[in-house]
Amino acid sequence: MKPLTCGVILVICLAIAVSLSIWMGPVDFTSMQILEAIKGEGNRETQYIIREIRGPRTVLAILVGGGLALSGAVFQALLRNPLAEPYILGISGGAATGAVLVLSLGIAATQSWILPVAAFTGSLVAISIVLAIASNNSKRLDMRVLLLAGVVTGAFFSACISLILTLSDASDIRSAVMWMMGSLAGTEWPTVTMVAAYTLPCTIILIRLARPLNLLAIGEETASYLGTKVEQVKVAGYIVASLMTAAGVAATGIIGFVGLIVPHGMRLLVGNDYRILLPLCFLAGGTFLTLADTVSRILISPVEIPVGVVTALLGVPAFLWLLRQNMKA
Repeated sequence: MKPLTCGVILVICLAIAVSLSIWMGPVDFTSMQILEAIKGEGNRETQYIIREIRGPRTVLAILVGGGLALSGAVFQALLRNPLAEPYILGISGGAATGAVLVLSLGIAATQSWILPVAAFTGSLVAISIVLAIASNNSKRLDMRVLLLAGVVTGAFFSACISLILTLSDASDIRSAVMWMMGSLAGTEWPTVTMVAAYTLPCTIILIRLARPLNLLAIGEETASYLGTKVEQVKVAGYIVASLMTAAGVAATGIIGFVGLIVPHGMRLLVGNDYRILLPLCFLAGGTFLTLADTVSRILISPVEIPVGVVTALLGVPAFLWLLRQNMKA
């Protein structure tokens, strides 16, 4: 598919996804009610639902979905591994450990801001550990060691989570498990602002790394010969993509498959040129998570399914279909 055509289709799909997210839910609204609420007119209850509940939730879905997909594409480029994704490098394990710890101690119940801060702090610890292990004496970043360090660090944090849950009450265990399944419920504008403060600058930086990533795909020696500062690109790509993932995880919990499936799907559609692939991954990831969140709210309403479950149920069949279509071509 031509990149321009794909981009136009994704923009249209994102607009449709946003419209459905605002329109559909336990309470449905007409187009006129939605327009009035956006302008600050009409029923106060309708205004509150549209502007303070569904509005921030929709924007956060775009930011987190786009960030996870973009991070996944960058990690796959850096590690040259099609199975690489944001959570395989221990980032989610660190975040989950921080979140589960404050939930089990009952600290998160006192202040709502403590949970995302704890999760973000846990992610930073995981990032620091993996980066320290993968950096050798000459300050070069060994990407093979980085992948192994991420897997091992993730396993260590999983053991920490199991230990904490073993010592926790049943109610705390339920809260922790629900958080680890991922959810955008209860999103507020301050949370959206926090995630945007990380995601938008990180997105710009990673897209600017597209050309060096294309050269790295050829080989590090060739990229260096062509003027790419290989080590700087690897460190910058890893840290920026990790921070963007950490911000998303801290706000929503662990939402799997987006960072793995979306980059693969877009690669099958538009190829491996990262100048095209990275921005399209952000659009596709935002669209995908927005649609998944809408489905999670309406599928068995008024019960809400964790969005991480929906991303797996929707994403895996869609990816397998794309893979089969590519094999037939």
